[in-house]
Amino acid sequence: MNVWIVNHYAIPPSMGGLVRHYYFSKYLQKKGHSVKIFTSSKIHNTDINMIRDKSLYREEMEDGVEYTFVRSRDYKGNGMDRVINMMDLPFKTWKAMKRFYKKEKPDVIYTSSPDLFVALFALLFGRKHKIPVVVEVRDLWPESIVEYNGMSRMNPIIQVLYQLEKWIYVHADQLIFTMSGGKEYICDKGWTKKVNINKVNHVNNGVDLAEFEENKKLYNLENSQIANDNAFKVVYMGSIRKVNNLQTLVDAAKELKNQDIHFYIYGDGTEKDMLEDECRKYSLNVKFEGRVEKKYIPYILSNADLNIINVQGAGLNKYGCSWNKLFEYMASEKPILCNLPVNYDLIREKKLGIAKRFANGKEYAEEITKFRQLTSEEYGEYCQRLKECAQEYDYQILTNKIERILKKAIDSSKR
Repeated sequence: MNVWIVNHYAIPPSMGGLVRHYYFSKYLQKKGHSVKIFTSSKIHNTDINMIRDKSLYREEMEDGVEYTFVRSRDYKGNGMDRVINMMDLPFKTWKAMKRFYKKEKPDVIYTSSPDLFVALFALLFGRKHKIPVVVEVRDLWPESIVEYNGMSRMNPIIQVLYQLEKWIYVHADQLIFTMSGGKEYICDKGWTKKVNINKVNHVNNGVDLAEFEENKKLYNLENSQIANDNAFKVVYMGSIRKVNNLQTLVDAAKELKNQDIHFYIYGDGTEKDMLEDECRKYSLNVKFEGRVEKKYIPYILSNADLNIINVQGAGLNKYGCSWNKLFEYMASEKPILCNLPVNYDLIREKKLGIAKRFANGKEYAEEITKFRQLTSEEYGEYCQRLKECAQEYDYQILTNKIERILKKAIDSSKR
């Protein structure tokens, strides 16, 4: 197959990486398919813009995968510049795809976006040129806006976005949800008379196990204390924003201040400075290590004793979650503690750790202490289950699912 992947935020691993489609591209190519990724020239959460002149696009081989960066507006945060970026990029992506279409017609377009606009334009492009289109849903827009930003479902803009979302679902040749409850979501919306539920697929995020093991051996953080720390080490990896609710983890650290338990927090975000000041004020055993390159993550996680997923609750949890970090945590073979149980919960289903709500920092701290008190046999059983589960979510395995869905879209379009 000749596959075009269209994703606003398909960031190469060397640039920080939202890497799902990098790995699918890598392994689709190994299976003999050709793949081109269309993405924004503005690299999300960085100061990098791959195009500084008036060029429409720039082609680059990044980490062995062919990227076409489409010129897009710079922005910081979630202000108006980002909104303009989201509205403008689909038009420019259409133009770029049109130029390439004159040279080569893809067999299928695989579009993925947390927002609706790039996915909409990719779908329209496919319908115009009679190319089957697979639409992937990684974030339930606009439902997530309602849940996290408190907007009313009756807001006229939200209502328009719901109708746009429904139209995309109706006209896509195949649908992929990264969360397990995609079918349930469509049923709850009452869209089953229009959306063919049989074309709804679920493909989780994952981890490249071969790369994880290689990076664990090759890339050590020489200046980090974590490898030489004999305390029980609790690691959080990810953003430090309100939605991650790390104040609850700091509250747990306060309860454990006088115990031989050390917390390592890797990442950055709007809450970092405030939480770091609070930890200094109370002389807590919490180290804020900042952002690290993806290649160092295996080393860090493998030196942990307990890995933390910490998030704020929302109604969307009933449809499941697909946290990228969950699968890297699995690969590290260290138990997981999550402060938010969700539907379709792998942590609970596979017994990879504990997922539960905590009323306060004391309850959170008590659960951390339970992991510290496990016997070596009990701890080893967790590690073995994590190892086995990680193998199910290796990107080489998940790519086989993607390949079948792409072929299914091509076959259905011929009928």
